[in-house]
Amino acid sequence: MRRELKILLSADGLFMLAGGLFGPIYAVFVEQIGGDLLTAGGAYGLYSISAGLLIFLISRWEDRVKHQEKLVVIGYILSTIGFIGYLFIRTPIHLFIVQIILGLGEAVYKPAYDSMYSRHMDKNKFASEWGLWESMYYITTAAAAVIGGFLANMFGFRVVFIFMAVISLIGLATSSILVLKKFYIKQN
Repeated sequence: MRRELKILLSADGLFMLAGGLFGPIYAVFVEQIGGDLLTAGGAYGLYSISAGLLIFLISRWEDRVKHQEKLVVIGYILSTIGFIGYLFIRTPIHLFIVQIILGLGEAVYKPAYDSMYSRHMDKNKFASEWGLWESMYYITTAAAAVIGGFLANMFGFRVVFIFMAVISLIGLATSSILVLKKFYIKQN
């Protein structure tokens, strides 16, 4: 497996872990900030619609971008800002704003990530290398759900959000290796 693929998998795995910590306990948090099931559904809907519409628009532009690794990093920066934003949510409106930021982050990084991932795959290993990503997604999400539930139960949501922020910062640093590698190669 190529080094770029390992970096992409590592960074995305960390972001999956960070985001997955909150998934199964999301509705409980929404209730704590004064929301209800409609608020939870609406906020998640805002995330999904902003990601979906923006992916549709941004991906067309990203086909022409020379350095897609920069877009992956920018998308991860936006996602990290979103994860940190959870620490400041006090009302459902704050939650809506954070969800839109997370949707924007997803829209910026996902098409570029998929393009780079596909480009760095080994010939005749497309199924197994995409299978590796898919496997990582489910295993990481499962681990994150258990860890997030445990942390929230033992220490509260603030600790979960801090953990999410730290993990996403590590993922961001990991993904930055792609940009630094390009810059280093360009300089030499």
